[in-house]
Amino acid sequence: MRRDHFELTVEHVDWVETDADPAKPHVYIDFQGPADLLRERLTGTDGELLDAGEIDVAYRLQSDHERDPDAAGVVGVTNRHTGDFVLELNESAEDVLQFIRAAREYGRVDEGDGRYRVEIDVDGDSLVAYEKETFLVYDAEGNLLRHESLIPSGVEL
Repeated sequence: MRRDHFELTVEHVDWVETDADPAKPHVYIDFQGPADLLRERLTGTDGELLDAGEIDVAYRLQSDHERDPDAAGVVGVTNRHTGDFVLELNESAEDVLQFIRAAREYGRVDEGDGRYRVEIDVDGDSLVAYEKETFLVYDAEGNLLRHESLIPSGVEL
């Protein structure tokens, strides 16, 4: 699967800067490629689609976002059990970090079922949706950036 087969869209991130009512940040990842391949990568050894506890979402910067206003990176969704990538797509650091800030703030005002929602679609039709609390951010060398990451309290990495 190629990165350009994926399109990422976000909702509910502007409320943090405008002091509007809080809303759970939502990311849609739409895949326009071979649906069977994506479904296979999202399927566990039991033959069922992976659930929220079986996937991890992370972002790896390709340059220093504090020095480069146009910094970009790669959003990755991985199978937690195997470590295999389910999907990867390129995205700007500014957009991803804004999303993480909104999710962090949402977690402070709502103790519900997750800080953000990620939905993976195939050609606009929902395949899976996950409520997540963790979103890890790594620098270009692969070091975890704790202050940029979304890590629930009490979680040790």
